[in-house]
Amino acid sequence: MKHDFTLPPLPVAAPVRWSTWTLLAGLVLLVVASFASLPLKWGEFFSSEAIRTTLDFLHGFAPPELAPGFLAKVGIATFETLAMSAIGTVIAAILGALLALPASGRFGVLARNVTRGFLNVLRSIPELVWASILLIAAGLGPFAGTLALALHTVGVLGRLFADAFENCPPLPAATLRINGVRPAVAFLYATLPQCSPQMMSYTLYRWENNIRAAAILGVVGAGGLGQMLKYHLSLFQMQQAATVIIAMLLMVAAVDGLSYVLRRAMTR
Repeated sequence: MKHDFTLPPLPVAAPVRWSTWTLLAGLVLLVVASFASLPLKWGEFFSSEAIRTTLDFLHGFAPPELAPGFLAKVGIATFETLAMSAIGTVIAAILGALLALPASGRFGVLARNVTRGFLNVLRSIPELVWASILLIAAGLGPFAGTLALALHTVGVLGRLFADAFENCPPLPAATLRINGVRPAVAFLYATLPQCSPQMMSYTLYRWENNIRAAAILGVVGAGGLGQMLKYHLSLFQMQQAATVIIAMLLMVAAVDGLSYVLRRAMTR
């Protein structure tokens, strides 16, 4: 009995379209034009004078201020920064989920386009600009910073949640609809459980980003560690500023680790 050991033919690679080559050529030209147009002074950056000046500046940060009274103030500002980021992210997650429903096309094309345009406007304005605008209405302090984080993050999470709803497999919801279940109930019992791990992962990731943004928003007077950093740097109190910077680094590292553990737990 003979056996046919002939190997199947190898798949033929699809030809690359001319539009792909045009896009790649355009990107290469853009990169080359960027380097050619920007005055990048690499020689001055790595000069001995620049290195000496930088080392003298960094030497002023040592040693960090460790007085108990000052550490207590840093601890309060750290909690304030964490609270700003957490509340802003929670508000943004709730509003983003609500806006993601029309943005995913569940209420028609017109509602989808209008909602996505609104989300584009929210996320196209940086947090610092939102904080500068809201400081006029809400005054100095963490309230304006919290609202600024929430508005920008609504635009980001709303778009991500809408994409998650659109990319969700429709078969489970369609099965419930065929059996007479109403659309809202089918969404709650089929679509939402499938998308919730991805939505939670997006929310945790944005919380990490908002931690960093909240630490910077204090530069415009929105409270927290950023406001302390601006105050001490403006007075050239480098040792106190070093303590604030170390607190920022420790806070961001702790939140990154916690977020990583939570995301791993959800994906198991």
